[in-house]
Amino acid sequence: MSQIPFSTDWLKQFSDPYAVLGLSVSADDRRVLKRYRTVAKLLHPDGYVTAEPADRELASQLFAHLISPAYQKLKQDKDRAESLALLRVQVRRNNREEPLSLQSGLAQQLLKTPMQSVEVFYEQAIAQLADSQYQPLRQFELITQQLIELNLVYLQLKMGEPVRPKATGLVPAEQIKREAAAAGQKLPQPAVNYAQRHYLRAHEYMKKENWSMAVQELRDAIRLEPTKNEFHSLLAKAYFMQNLTGMATVHFRQALKLNPQDPLALEYAKKLKIKLEPPNTDKKGGLFGLFAKKR
Repeated sequence: MSQIPFSTDWLKQFSDPYAVLGLSVSADDRRVLKRYRTVAKLLHPDGYVTAEPADRELASQLFAHLISPAYQKLKQDKDRAESLALLRVQVRRNNREEPLSLQSGLAQQLLKTPMQSVEVFYEQAIAQLADSQYQPLRQFELITQQLIELNLVYLQLKMGEPVRPKATGLVPAEQIKREAAAAGQKLPQPAVNYAQRHYLRAHEYMKKENWSMAVQELRDAIRLEPTKNEFHSLLAKAYFMQNLTGMATVHFRQALKLNPQDPLALEYAKKLKIKLEPPNTDKKGGLFGLFAKKR
């Protein structure tokens, strides 16, 4: 593959450097450095010696275009303050012009969390997502979008309050007990995204060319979240690889209906001679299709 199409419009989706690195907005310089080193190690070429060329390229491009620039924006106190200020401006603009349209279940839960439990829930949710943000690589986009929403919701809930830098996202156990007791209720726990688990398992089956099991996992994912274009396009590919072109066409069409720029669906639409709608430049495609293995 010659050049990865990391377009300017696509990169603009990830303007939150905290989300790109998998950090809460209260992270201090030590926490930023520790997370940066962790991600750099995960994306290092030595870890992709036996990986597919597309995955090696994706790791390299993510580091160059997103991880390194995000670290540069957060490593100094002054730069972190500026990044935080820009996020607060975005929150105020959303409140004034266009309320957030939340796609993430975690962000929706955070919005409904009692104020005395917000801090704990937020840090737990960030840590949960960060654990799998770059493993496997192909879920980076989905998880980072969830981190972006969490940060915006947190800042909205904390509007007018200072964000105090912390060296760790862990909240002391005694503080949790006190807050839970004061609230008179149990601390809410981040929900498990079962649809995403099915989707990731399908990827693993497809690497082994176990198309029937991939189909089963993706059908389960779609039952849980029917409006995810990437679920439909990957299911369509699994059908295509089994010569089930009718079913493949149905799901490629659905993927394109949900996202006319779905790269994987566009690639196979040519092979199946699927009529395409005029492109809508306002919509953005997913990351996986950009690196889908050419057949």
